[in-house]
Amino acid sequence: MTRSRQIAVIGKGAGDAELESLAEDVGRRLAEADAVVVCGGLGGVMEAVARGASQAGGSVIGIVPGDDPASANPHCTQVVASAIGSARNLAVVASGQAVIAIGGEWGTLSEIGHARQFGRPVIALRSWAVRSGSPLEGDQGIEIAADPESAVEAALAAVRR
Repeated sequence: MTRSRQIAVIGKGAGDAELESLAEDVGRRLAEADAVVVCGGLGGVMEAVARGASQAGGSVIGIVPGDDPASANPHCTQVVASAIGSARNLAVVASGQAVIAIGGEWGTLSEIGHARQFGRPVIALRSWAVRSGSPLEGDQGIEIAADPESAVEAALAAVRR
């Protein structure tokens, strides 16, 4: 039996319609490529990517911070109730073979850091990036994507390597 590719998608929790539109497109494209989406299971980018994937017939694993699976957005096809709060961010990025970051705030930045600690490639779509002159300049594990199509292509290519 061969397992499906799992791509974690992280990003801003709520309040940005443009990022949510990008996330929905990413979710749809991942589902069409037969990849399983892993996300934090709540709102904002997480709900949008789950909606896009599930509407395209894909699978979505939502890893929620609390102990109630019912707290997940309705588009998650499977839910893990972690009961560990923000520490669940570790489980989200560790469960993906690659990570797509869409927008985001401090929680997203911490997830990017953990993903790189675990050796997971990160594709940034309007998200955090390493700037010139920083200690991490030239980090080959973080790739900038211009749009949902290139973000998904980069994540899938990284998984094939």
